[in-house]
Amino acid sequence: MIEPKHFAEVAKAVIENNAYQAIKYISPRLVLKATRQSKFKVSNTRNTFIFTMGRPAVREAEFIKRAVKAGEPFPIKKPQLRFKTYKK
Repeated sequence: MIEPKHFAEVAKAVIENNAYQAIKYISPRLVLKATRQSKFKVSNTRNTFIFTMGRPAVREAEFIKRAVKAGEPFPIKKPQLRFKTYKK
């Protein structure tokens, strides 16, 4: 079971860093992602997120392999951020 503080942590990371997605690695087989549903605008006062939890995808699995090899303990403290470049 995922604790509610993990949901708040990934949502806060997306909002504060204007990121597209934040990923929290809870264990080698469990990942929590928060994805912003629309692109960031200064005039936009609402944020909509899609939370996804479950097994890691290919990119996350590669990151987990490198983290385990480096000896990083789980859950990994900082969420991993992804940014999307938008065309103007």
